[in-house]
Amino acid sequence: MKKIMFFLVVAIFALSCKETTQQTTTTTPTPEVTKTPEKEYPTAMAAIFKAHGGMDTWNAMNELSFTLEKEEGNEVHTVDLKSRKVTVKTDQYTIGFDGEDVWLAQDSTYFEPGRARFYHNLMFYFYAMPFVLGDDGIMYSDVPALEFDGISYPGTKISFGAGVGDAPDDEYIVYHNPSTNQMEWLAYTVTYGKNEKSPNFSYIKYDQWTEVNGLQLPSVLQWYKVIDGKPTEIRSERTFIDVTASATKLDASQFEKPAGAEIAE
Repeated sequence: MKKIMFFLVVAIFALSCKETTQQTTTTTPTPEVTKTPEKEYPTAMAAIFKAHGGMDTWNAMNELSFTLEKEEGNEVHTVDLKSRKVTVKTDQYTIGFDGEDVWLAQDSTYFEPGRARFYHNLMFYFYAMPFVLGDDGIMYSDVPALEFDGISYPGTKISFGAGVGDAPDDEYIVYHNPSTNQMEWLAYTVTYGKNEKSPNFSYIKYDQWTEVNGLQLPSVLQWYKVIDGKPTEIRSERTFIDVTASATKLDASQFEKPAGAEIAE
């Protein structure tokens, strides 16, 4: 469905190792939070959402933007949170989603056209954790805790109904800190382009958080090596800077396919 369309699929080869850099954050005045009819979440997920600012605060936002630092050139991601339209802009190319089609605009082949569809909202969904896990069409179940460095992280498994998104067989597990209830780990499988579930989970550690307009959003994500199904050591890292989240409604024209752009199949 629209809110979880093209959900988290991972181009693992796109992630390269890098050192953590100092993040900067731009905030805007906190928007008025309007109480909406409360959706029923499992106890663990409700506690996680609360620890990150709450679903009411998240639902009051209309736009989210952030810059993903990359050695080959930073990416500026801008998302309409209600429609999930998006642009990913760099000096070499722009990827966009206008509500119907994913498009790619570039003068030369900097970005492989075949990757645009699954990449256009990939980093948004990683970045917008845990709030995107409050979308409709999600099923929750408890799983055994993740044991790491002497801490036991309770786990909640997320799965989807048949036909939801491009990869409904994808599965995710959120592990939260038992003391703070903040999300600390995400385990996920990759099934894009396949016709069956995968038994192999990858792991991301949500290493640092920053307050942005009442929300706790990540500033550093760490991908881990996995041995025997468990995370072992850091493999690569991503840093996010120049973050905004606000009630500002974005002009839909900024997501429209420009002349000369190609539709990503």
